[in-house]
Amino acid sequence: MARAGFWSIGGYEISFRKDGRWYADEEPIENARIALLFSRHIRAGEDGGWVVDVGVDRQPVTVEDTALVVVAADGDRRRGFRIKTNDGIEEWLDPTTLRIGRDNVLYCDVDRGERGVITARFLRPAYYALAAEVEQDADGPVLACRGSRYPIRSDAS
Repeated sequence: MARAGFWSIGGYEISFRKDGRWYADEEPIENARIALLFSRHIRAGEDGGWVVDVGVDRQPVTVEDTALVVVAADGDRRRGFRIKTNDGIEEWLDPTTLRIGRDNVLYCDVDRGERGVITARFLRPAYYALAAEVEQDADGPVLACRGSRYPIRSDAS
């Protein structure tokens, strides 16, 4: 069985799961640098799936929910809210992309340039940090931010 430390990318079933962790076969990848490398190089594949593309090495990836996760959120209504995703990027949240999915999971979109716009799932700590700022009005949940109010749509089916 692989030790999920450092290896060539091929030869294992690589997956990214909704818990925000990478796996090689069924073993969590404990090496934070490898996980960060994969997170920085995941992109939509030509077949509609996902691949980790590190130059000459490309590997199909099974993505359980989203290819990125929001690991932290902070800020306030006046300045806006910053998020950090598992690919190490910190940025201002675009509140127009917030939505609630099944089981009240919060999602947003993040722009990754040549990798495209990727949906990111909020992990619990980030969810709770942002949810504390969400208000309920007659039409549903709303995030007040930088002088505007942004409805949070529901994608739950």
